[in-house]
Amino acid sequence: MRTLVIGDVHAGLKALKQLLERARVTLDDHLIFLGDYVDGWSEAVDTINFLQDLETRQRCTFIRGNHDALCNHWLKTGEHNELWVQHGGSATLASYKGVSEKVKQAHIQFYDNLRNYYIDDGNRLFIHAGFTNLKGVEQEYDSKNFYWDRTLWEMALSMDPSLAPNDKLYPKRLTHYKEIFIGHTPVTRIGMTTPKKAANIWNVDTGAAFKGPLTVMDIASKEFWQSDPVHLWYPNENGRN
Repeated sequence: MRTLVIGDVHAGLKALKQLLERARVTLDDHLIFLGDYVDGWSEAVDTINFLQDLETRQRCTFIRGNHDALCNHWLKTGEHNELWVQHGGSATLASYKGVSEKVKQAHIQFYDNLRNYYIDDGNRLFIHAGFTNLKGVEQEYDSKNFYWDRTLWEMALSMDPSLAPNDKLYPKRLTHYKEIFIGHTPVTRIGMTTPKKAANIWNVDTGAAFKGPLTVMDIASKEFWQSDPVHLWYPNENGRN
């Protein structure tokens, strides 16, 4: 059995299906999704439907992303959030137009059941964005940091790569876990389209919401597979570009 971690989907369902085929995913594989299932491309509703069905057939762990939290809040309250609309929410609003109340309630349940983080038996942490508490995720002051924080990744990128974990200057946040897998901040911001490692953090968000591919990585071997650039699947859409 492989454990495969998947970066931010952003409603790029066509790319996700291609990705699962390219990675030759089987029912024996454990799939860990790092969040942000919606907001970007036009298939938000179909993406959630697909993931719900997928979970009935094989082991899946779904992490909560900030865009998932935003969509869930809108489904529950109907409140308008202009910032959300400008950052991918408009495509999600269009996708939910005309959808039955039954489907919406099923999706709310899906969003409610998302996990803020997951720690496996090998002491690997899977989280959408990050955390700020020096003692680790269990001591985090505000759970919103799990799907909004960018300081963890920014810190790792800025570190001297020669700094050893036992060095007194090594960030305490990083010492609690063997490895940390995140999404949230696309590596396209630093000119990359493949997973990037900094310290003991792997960033698997390869810019699927923009002009990058969607990525899945085997956490043991670090082999990874990618879809075609997601925007090519949606030639008449802007995504978050």
